[in-house]
Amino acid sequence: MAGVLRLSHIGICVSDLERSLVFYRALGFEERSRLRVSGEPPARLLELEDVDLSAVYLERDGTRIELLHYPSPGHVGDGKAGPMNGLGLTHLSLRVADLDAVARALALAGGHILERSRIGIPAAKTRAVFATDPDGTRIELVEAPGDPDGLPGEG
Repeated sequence: MAGVLRLSHIGICVSDLERSLVFYRALGFEERSRLRVSGEPPARLLELEDVDLSAVYLERDGTRIELLHYPSPGHVGDGKAGPMNGLGLTHLSLRVADLDAVARALALAGGHILERSRIGIPAAKTRAVFATDPDGTRIELVEAPGDPDGLPGEG
């Protein structure tokens, strides 16, 4: 679309900023910058009252995420992984070289492995499983041959 320059970032609300930083660093994201805002106009932009926001921007493979922590007014939600057919952002997906090693590292970094979602497709030499970050955001891990920049099964 004319006028749109680029994707800036993907925002993820977290309940504990330092705990989430440990998790996303385990995925290879590197910190780029931090931001602290409060009052107006952030409250108007975010459509929240009494805003006090700490944000950390992390980047990996040219994709930037923003971890948002709200000391005020706090966060809402139960921290459980939402259904994949829920409206809105459903997950982040990462190609991995060793599914089991990455899953173990994420569990040690405060994530949860959704073992019930684990699949294997021997004919395609592909395996996948969903994990969640400490606050329930789904992270898809895909181990597959071929072009790591392509879609699973390509290449």
